[in-house]
Amino acid sequence: MATRDRVRLVVLFGGRSAEHEVSCTTAAHVLAAADPDRYLIEAVGITREGTWVRSDEACAALEAGRAALPAALAATGTAVEPLPAVAPGADGLPVVVMPLLHGPQGEDGTVQGLLELAGVPYVGSGVLASALCMDKVKAKEVLSFHHLPQVPYVALRDVELARAHDAVAAQGLAYPLFVKPANLGSSVGVTKVHGPDALDEAVATAAAYDEWVVVEEGVTGREIEVGVLGNADPRASVPGEIVSSHEFYDYDDKYIDGTCDLVVPAPLDAEATERVRSLALDAYRALRCDGMARVDFFLEEGRRGFLVNEVNTIPGFTPGSMYPKLWDASGVSYPELIDELVRLAVERHERRSRFSTKR
Repeated sequence: MATRDRVRLVVLFGGRSAEHEVSCTTAAHVLAAADPDRYLIEAVGITREGTWVRSDEACAALEAGRAALPAALAATGTAVEPLPAVAPGADGLPVVVMPLLHGPQGEDGTVQGLLELAGVPYVGSGVLASALCMDKVKAKEVLSFHHLPQVPYVALRDVELARAHDAVAAQGLAYPLFVKPANLGSSVGVTKVHGPDALDEAVATAAAYDEWVVVEEGVTGREIEVGVLGNADPRASVPGEIVSSHEFYDYDDKYIDGTCDLVVPAPLDAEATERVRSLALDAYRALRCDGMARVDFFLEEGRRGFLVNEVNTIPGFTPGSMYPKLWDASGVSYPELIDELVRLAVERHERRSRFSTKR
């Protein structure tokens, strides 16, 4: 299927995670930017309760003109069954699904598995990479196997929280610490812990969001991010730097206050730029990513250098988010980025469809 032909692009948004609102905002921007001559766009939302709906509001706004689109979509509308919602329609147009779901039950391989069963191309990584990157514990284990530099950490299951202090001491982690839910993003549930007295409350906060908790040693350094785009032969963007206005780059700094600085390209010398781009590609390949990802680093200058923080398979995707900004600075505009992701989705689907299912 050539992506120069018109495609029915199903934008899937909302979801049951704590990042629901972020997804709704992202979806509105994609609908506004996607080329209507190339795409027949449908917006399908997933409510907080898990009901799939066709977004009547978005459909009406698209018919009225893109200027009528709201700043954020709402996951409300006519209820639909998941598989028919993403299956090819009577119009005969090829379908590509663009999941813009952040967090559990969207970014973690669950929706990707459903799309595999539906047999439709979809933007982004497959089931394995999505699940690995969503689970910070398992991602760290894979990255460690591939000898990629990381921050020291310990992982705790929710039934093990009482031994948090002992685990931190045994691993020799130095305060301050960052405590995170293993399967979430956008800094939801993350606490910076300055001393032992606050550790119990922090792990309880993280465990309210996930069964597994990650406790990481704090790093005094710069936050550097690199966008990666591609399937078997990925390429890395210029790096960018986050300069937070808060104690750390938390949810409010990302989405509410909007006072952090996204510096693109990051002020790095040529050697450091090539080093971090190379590490981003190494992490992307190690975790078997496809389509897109944003690889986040800490830069501890004068000590350990670049440390991989995490890999996000569905990064923030508004025009003001870091991932699109990185690619815009690398020569790929926001509408062109959508086109490239659709092309990569079709390429990946066609490649995987060649494998035999016969004995």
